[in-house]
Amino acid sequence: MFFYASKIFWFLVAPGNLLLILLVAGTLLLWIGRRRSGRGLITLAAVLWLGVAIVPAGTWMVVHLEERFPPPDRLPAAVDGIIVLGGLLDPAVSVARGQVALTAAAERLVELPGLIRRYPGTRLVFTGGSGDPFEQRFKEADMVRPVLEGMGLETSRLILENRSRNTWENAVFTRDLVRPEAGDRWLLVTSAFHMPRAVGCFRRAGWDVVPMPVDYGFRGPQDIAFGFSLINGLSNLDKGLHEWIGLLVYYLSGRTDAIFPGPKSSNFQEAEEET
Repeated sequence: MFFYASKIFWFLVAPGNLLLILLVAGTLLLWIGRRRSGRGLITLAAVLWLGVAIVPAGTWMVVHLEERFPPPDRLPAAVDGIIVLGGLLDPAVSVARGQVALTAAAERLVELPGLIRRYPGTRLVFTGGSGDPFEQRFKEADMVRPVLEGMGLETSRLILENRSRNTWENAVFTRDLVRPEAGDRWLLVTSAFHMPRAVGCFRRAGWDVVPMPVDYGFRGPQDIAFGFSLINGLSNLDKGLHEWIGLLVYYLSGRTDAIFPGPKSSNFQEAEEET
């Protein structure tokens, strides 16, 4: 129920959809003779569109998410496993086209060869089913093995979790699948802007992981600047607002341990201390 409710909620509050609704509502009011109300809504939509194009609100949101978990200067000398969150390929498009269709988050795969060479023989978990509420037949995890083998990676120790539809299910289903023991150290690989919510979910599930953020979109706070690009402004606002709302909703529903999880766990601290 939570999965479908969250999809409906985001459809209604996504910045692009919300602004389009304002524009359409204003136009309809004009056509039925409510000129004052119609002009008001259209003007409001135009002002908001202009604000999205100029004000770096989305950039601010994404940058602060990316800055929350800086990559560790030194990785642990040994780990018990590596977890890679899904969202890096499109299952439906992959099936339709007969080849793997990667998404913008494909950088999560780029880090794997180096990590696997650094930790030979360690367990590797890929967790991801389908986040599409209308298409649950095709699972992301079912398609990732050929991708890894095509990169020349050994997949005999690969563990696939293909039921999860969101970040909370990533954490819970993966925990139930591998059953980590107290003191185990697992690397968590996901996009930097998504790391706070991911870490919060794993902690809430009783699993203290070592964050390994990748897929950065900005250099840092220096990129927070006014500009004039509706496409970039809307894209950043959509990404940032989705994640911040997700953090709030997950916290209120008991799926994260904090509104804005940060690098406070012992595992993270120990990872930076080791050579």
